[in-house]
Amino acid sequence: MKWYQLDVEKVEQKLHVLSTKGLSLKQIDERRKQYGSNQLESQKHTPKWLIFLKQFQDFMVLVLLAATLIAGLLGEYIDAIAIMVIVLVNGFIGYFQEQKAEKSLDKLKELSAPMANVLRDGKWEKVPSKEVVVGDVVRINSGDRIPADIRITKSNSMETEESALTGESLPVAKHASAIQNPELEAQDQANMGFMGTLVTRGSGIGIVVGTGMNTVMGQIASLMANTKKQTTPLERRLAELGKILIVVALLLTALVVVLGVMQGNPTYQMFLAGVSLAVAAIPEGLPAIVTVALSLGVQRMIKKKAIVRKLSAVETLGTASVICSDKTGTMTENQMTVKEVFLNGKHLYVSGDGYDIRGDYFLNKTKVNRDFPHLENMLLYGMLCNNASLFVKLGKYYVDGDPTDGALLVAARKIGLKAIDSENYKIIKEIPFDSDRKRMSVVIEDENGMRLLITKGAPDVLLPRMAYQINGNGRALLRKEEKNKIERSIDSMANNALRTIAIGIRPLSSNESIDAAFLENELTFVGLYGMIDPPRKEVKSAIEECRQAGIKTVMITGDHVNTARAIARDLNLLPDRGLVLEGHQLNKMSVEELEDVIEDTYVFARVTPEHKLKIVKAFQEKGHIVAMTGDGVNDAPAIKASDIGISMGISGTDVTKEASSLVLMDDNFATIKSAIQEGRNIYENIRKFVRYLLASNVGEILVMLFAMLLAMPLPLVPVQILWVNLVTDGLPAMALGLDKAEDNVMKRPPRNPREGVFARGLGYKIISRGILIGLVTLIAFMLTYQNNPENLVYAQTMAFSTLVMAQLIHVFDCRAENSIFDRNPFGNLYLVLAVLSSILLLLIVIYWPPLQPIFHTTDLALRDWLFIGALSAIPTVLFGFKK
Repeated sequence: MKWYQLDVEKVEQKLHVLSTKGLSLKQIDERRKQYGSNQLESQKHTPKWLIFLKQFQDFMVLVLLAATLIAGLLGEYIDAIAIMVIVLVNGFIGYFQEQKAEKSLDKLKELSAPMANVLRDGKWEKVPSKEVVVGDVVRINSGDRIPADIRITKSNSMETEESALTGESLPVAKHASAIQNPELEAQDQANMGFMGTLVTRGSGIGIVVGTGMNTVMGQIASLMANTKKQTTPLERRLAELGKILIVVALLLTALVVVLGVMQGNPTYQMFLAGVSLAVAAIPEGLPAIVTVALSLGVQRMIKKKAIVRKLSAVETLGTASVICSDKTGTMTENQMTVKEVFLNGKHLYVSGDGYDIRGDYFLNKTKVNRDFPHLENMLLYGMLCNNASLFVKLGKYYVDGDPTDGALLVAARKIGLKAIDSENYKIIKEIPFDSDRKRMSVVIEDENGMRLLITKGAPDVLLPRMAYQINGNGRALLRKEEKNKIERSIDSMANNALRTIAIGIRPLSSNESIDAAFLENELTFVGLYGMIDPPRKEVKSAIEECRQAGIKTVMITGDHVNTARAIARDLNLLPDRGLVLEGHQLNKMSVEELEDVIEDTYVFARVTPEHKLKIVKAFQEKGHIVAMTGDGVNDAPAIKASDIGISMGISGTDVTKEASSLVLMDDNFATIKSAIQEGRNIYENIRKFVRYLLASNVGEILVMLFAMLLAMPLPLVPVQILWVNLVTDGLPAMALGLDKAEDNVMKRPPRNPREGVFARGLGYKIISRGILIGLVTLIAFMLTYQNNPENLVYAQTMAFSTLVMAQLIHVFDCRAENSIFDRNPFGNLYLVLAVLSSILLLLIVIYWPPLQPIFHTTDLALRDWLFIGALSAIPTVLFGFKK
């Protein structure tokens, strides 16, 4: 169907939909069944059976399986079966870890998927783009990605960037008229919007005519589907570390095997022991545990209203030293309320808070109504030059659209004006607001055919365009003294932390051109709105916590400098000697000049999104790791250039979300602080289990090496080594990844981004604890064996138990950066349960008769356990007291 050739009415008829009402729920269900989800076919997931088989493709595991096969052929059935079972269990654990990580990543993609604004049963609502169906009426604004192929029914100076389809980056102007040319390529269909393309200017409404693979983008979906999974810098560093550890472990294992054979131990037995030791010593589970730790941390962030779009952001969060945050909606409630009106040279005060439509107007202390000169007209102009709407949910009013526009609607409702009052006026042209123009205009026509331009925007932008004013007597020239009075009123409002919006009009003759370039001049000043967006209650304490963590908070706003300064002081963000810079000052500064003052600057006022890029670069040049927030399409370059781009989940455009690493579901500054805290904790938890795993592995290798060097029998048999790897290395290491943050995690300075995994003495801790774990295990074996040389199984059981208990006590030491005595050992319930389950499994393989011949164990007496407990505690307690 060539939709671009049809009139809007014909499109509505063919799709059985009205542009003013949208689809019904019944129609939506029918069309979803008919057309499926509005999604492009993505890369197919790896089958579950293949993921399971991949757990056994590691070279050392294959060697171990071959060795167990040989053991079976030689009649060592019990050993062969036991090792096979342990390898299978290990494979299942790896499989479930990988599945959990994959599901977490899929959930992330789902959460950060774009949303669409659709009209259904006469009500506008936001739904995930994949739920859009053919016939849906969608509304799109500057910065949005078009959710499906649409036939445009209304265009307000709308332009789209279609480089994803055509390769051309120049915006394409869109209109709603039918095009009769029968052979037009997609790039020439100016009344169509295409899935995945970006609205760069203006706004529009359209009817969906194609979804999913039945779109122009669907035809090139294969180019988008083959994306590779990105690994984080930390995962890459640990993978490289793993390769080094593999070489070291293999060399040490080979040394153990050679020494054992030279001392007369059977070659087969030493080969099997060597392979088992290599499997246990090589931390092949490290990358999987890192991925699981990252994804579990990401799940915790989701509960705190922060969606991580790029896993690498998790570790970068811990290094952030500067947060550049928008004021409106992030530090404030984003519920603008008109508190003051300047009209006829007088100040009127408005009662009521938020979006509650109850409230009154007062001149001094006298209540005034809609008869007050020009008040009703001014409020009506605010309603007409407006893209928001009010709706009621559970008896409470909410705004759909810009909060500033919403505040004007609420202000009008307070004197009794309603949406129906604006229905007598037809909007024939809209010049949308953008951050460069700082104003919005509409041309309206009343029932008598009279035309009027209404413009609202920043007073400093509109005042130079004002030539007249409305006063108590009507329309008059705007002289210098009146202009000065208006400017004093603006300053007065700003000093009270009020944001000011000016509103002006211009009567138009019916034959006058409505070309945008000439319209917004020779305006008549009507009045000023003074509105406040109160600070969020939790932001003040969040800024203080960031300060204690060595993180500087910087406020960036387009508001008047006095408003910005008042809010910053209220939040304790601006110190006594802190600087406030304005946009016009930034324009005159080079990045180098900005660098000279950036460390002392805490507030940037009257800035445009283009200034944000300059601010980011200046901070980065001073060596800072910068987190930058944004919501508009123009914020995307600064967000992309920053180290941690943060977009708004509620007010943010799809483009900004795509450029960002982190999406705030509640647009709240306090959520950034929580995300940084979580990012720091995830990194610390990864260090914890790297410390635990490697110290345990060092202990296992050294106990075997020391025994061979001392010409002693094997202190551990292969099946015991594999059991230790499965039970003590697995569950407790995973539980460490769930550890809560230490109390001082937000009282430390940011981590150096170039810091290695083994920084801050971690390498020393691993080697020293590993050596001690190996030594106490060897002591348990030597003393028991020397006292009873005929009972090797008893000595091996003592060594086996000591090794396990030493590791399980050491895991609590890994929770604290300094000493085990710094933290409550029962603070991580998952870890306590993991350790208890490991101890229970140890007792089962020691005391249950059917397992004793398999694991080469024998019963131990109470005095043995007291001896084991004392030896096992030495590595942890010794260093704990030393600290």
